[in-house]
Amino acid sequence: MQNQVNHLAIIMDGNGRWAQRQGLPRLKGHEMGARATLRIVEAAKARAIKYLTLYAFSSENWSRPKEEVEGLFNLLEHFIEEEVKRLKTSGVCIHIIGDMSRFSKKLQDKIKMTLDLTKDNNDLHLAIALNYGGRDEIVRAAKRLVSSGINPDEITEKSFSSTLDTAFMPDPDLLIRTGGERRVSNFLLWQLAYTEIYFTDILWPDFNENALDEAIMWFTSRQRRFGMTGEQVGGSLI
Repeated sequence: MQNQVNHLAIIMDGNGRWAQRQGLPRLKGHEMGARATLRIVEAAKARAIKYLTLYAFSSENWSRPKEEVEGLFNLLEHFIEEEVKRLKTSGVCIHIIGDMSRFSKKLQDKIKMTLDLTKDNNDLHLAIALNYGGRDEIVRAAKRLVSSGINPDEITEKSFSSTLDTAFMPDPDLLIRTGGERRVSNFLLWQLAYTEIYFTDILWPDFNENALDEAIMWFTSRQRRFGMTGEQVGGSLI
């Protein structure tokens, strides 16, 4: 049976380098990256992908120049104001993963409005990672378990997963990273245990439907193994 992508995760890398190659400000690269994001959201829905998780702003991105960070959040507010109603009518349910406590109250209120506006949609669940780091998520999940008063002997992988930001969706089947880097950059560290990882040199603003289809085609050709270190025949590993 051919592999199906139920949950696609993407590290959207290369906006700044795209702008640099065009002789443009970095923020122009982020603007073009936002357009690519909208393209891929629609493409994922058209391909019957149920869950799409996008790495938009990591907990390490605060170290970037203040002007760039402020520009990124202005783009996010623009996305909310201009696109959310359209996404609602197209059946997209928006989720946020990460720690929103560092955001301004104005932005937090807009995000909460967005979540409420799209909460009943079910065609595509779009999870946007904001102020997100995989290690931070694991620490926050551990704190939730401790504060719940659970007996340590009762902690299982399932109970731990239920306290993660991504508890509402399955682990990713396929992770795509654009931009030529070959690492996961603190993204979904728990959830990627058995995810197939596809790297491409395409910079995110140039990533399109054809590039997505190439990644999916690569994924469908993979022989997925869960917890096996080699070929398993007759119950033994060889």
